[in-house]
Amino acid sequence: MSAATPQPTQHFSERLFGSWVRELSARTLRADAMAGLLGAVLVLPQGIAFATLAGLPPEYGLYTAIVPCIIAALFGSSWHVMSGPTNANSLALFAMLTPLTTAFSPAYIQMALVVTVMVGVMQWLIGTLRLGTLANFISPAALFGFTSGAAVLIGVYALPDLLGIGSAAVPGAGALLMHVAEQWKWAQPAALAVAAVTVLVALGLRRWRPQWPYMLAGLVSATLFAWVMAGQTDTAMFTNLRLVGAIAVPWPHFSVPQISWASVSELFGLAFVLTIVALGQSISIAKAVAARSGQRIDANREFRGQGLSNIVGGFFSSYVSCGSMNRSMPNLQAGARTPLASVFSALLLLALVAVSAPLLAQIPMAALAALLCVVAISLLDLPRWRQLLQLSRTEFSVALATMVATVTIRLEIAILLGTLLSLMSFLYRTSHPAMRTMGFDTTSPDRQFVVLDGAPAAEKAQPLPECPQLKLLRMEGEVYFGATQHVADTLHALRHVPNPQKHLLVMGKSMNFIDLAGAELWETELKARRAMGGDLYFHRPRPEVISLWKTTGFTRVLGPEHQFLDKRTAIATIFQKLDPDICLHCTARVFWECQSVPVPETAEPVTGRSSEKPLHA
Repeated sequence: MSAATPQPTQHFSERLFGSWVRELSARTLRADAMAGLLGAVLVLPQGIAFATLAGLPPEYGLYTAIVPCIIAALFGSSWHVMSGPTNANSLALFAMLTPLTTAFSPAYIQMALVVTVMVGVMQWLIGTLRLGTLANFISPAALFGFTSGAAVLIGVYALPDLLGIGSAAVPGAGALLMHVAEQWKWAQPAALAVAAVTVLVALGLRRWRPQWPYMLAGLVSATLFAWVMAGQTDTAMFTNLRLVGAIAVPWPHFSVPQISWASVSELFGLAFVLTIVALGQSISIAKAVAARSGQRIDANREFRGQGLSNIVGGFFSSYVSCGSMNRSMPNLQAGARTPLASVFSALLLLALVAVSAPLLAQIPMAALAALLCVVAISLLDLPRWRQLLQLSRTEFSVALATMVATVTIRLEIAILLGTLLSLMSFLYRTSHPAMRTMGFDTTSPDRQFVVLDGAPAAEKAQPLPECPQLKLLRMEGEVYFGATQHVADTLHALRHVPNPQKHLLVMGKSMNFIDLAGAELWETELKARRAMGGDLYFHRPRPEVISLWKTTGFTRVLGPEHQFLDKRTAIATIFQKLDPDICLHCTARVFWECQSVPVPETAEPVTGRSSEKPLHA
């Protein structure tokens, strides 16, 4: 009995935190601790810079890298995404709040915290109401383009520190590139040397000792190199390197944001927009990281975790947070095994700032920039770009457009653009379902049932013949309101060729779905076929299609005898309704039943229709 008591606790912990609790071991804890140390070091300069960008004091960026990071990791879905301050959220918050009050002022800070809580509530509601399935509409091509665009942004924003030049006065990747183009002549050789040491050590260890924390080793090596060179050279080359600098201890403290009720309604719209920004980034980053790790993402749980992190974070001096690509990918590549890496990152950030502030202040910014460039290059994945170009020009275009949009405009707009392009591509493909002419290969002894359009036999001098009275047409796809025009045009063309085939047998096994517009289309086709002296028949229509036909009354108009479960029975039945005079003079002899018709010795033969003009989309 005592042996069974841990089971409910284990079951509860898995339901609360996720299945990763089963993976915990001394080995995973060591790996998570090492990855968390790298995450803590990476977020130090980012937190300070992003908070300033958001119009908040520097310590608020570090607060945001602690409490929300822990909550989102424990209660979210991704095992490797690290949450915290991001460039996009900081820019969006600054742009939305500065028209209302002065940046860095107490009123501004309180508004930022209230907006954070409101964003968290909206995110949590989206996850609780199970609306996370909307994230499934982010296509893999758009996600890949977003990842590549994020990689470019990571590299672009790392350039000033990599070269040892000042940051651009105007935000944005374009302005930053212009700034780099103007200032590259004044690049510091010392910064380039530190960056080179970082890259060489990191890439060397990744190649020869992949199980080692190569990123952390590269950072430590570069810091030691800069320290040694600064002490042994007579010039100020290495002593003038830009360093992380002194950092105040970021102890989060609980406080209730204070604003007037009149401002709440004004902030609601801003919070909604920020919710879209944060969720769009979070789920895209989570799916991008999951594509590398092989993990399955529960979008609803991820949204709930992100929402809870912002709700709690807003009461602990944290502003809007979400998944950070700059830290999530390094976290994965550094060997993180569970979400505890994020917990270690937050706790180690506190410990590092409290205990090792003088040492951390000596980390060269060029070393951090070099590490981000290593991550950016690996994220670009040039071989996959080549593969995508070879496999699908459409998917390649979607990915390319998303990448360009990610670099040039706001991230959430880029994600939306890529998703819309993917949906438009999907709608175009589904609006042109394939309609393939079928027939029997009369040149083969076993008379196989084949596609005549584009078939190898159709490339011979004499294409495979068709029955001059019965058209066999296979529908491949859904006949819904967006596809009815294409299907109607194709059916109209079949009826208005010289000597049209009056009877039509539709192979409906692959017609998976029709709507009311599709049902009306088949009613129109039935009337047209009967008006020209023929008829319409269906082979193996799907149950969903038959159900709608019964509801609309089409089954009664068509007649149950016009629906067949196998094509042999269908052809044998329809053959009895064909014009015997045409059969008498026909030499195509497509069906087995045609063998029963005598061939007259003196008559102009009807050879049947060939499949020289494909009818498929």
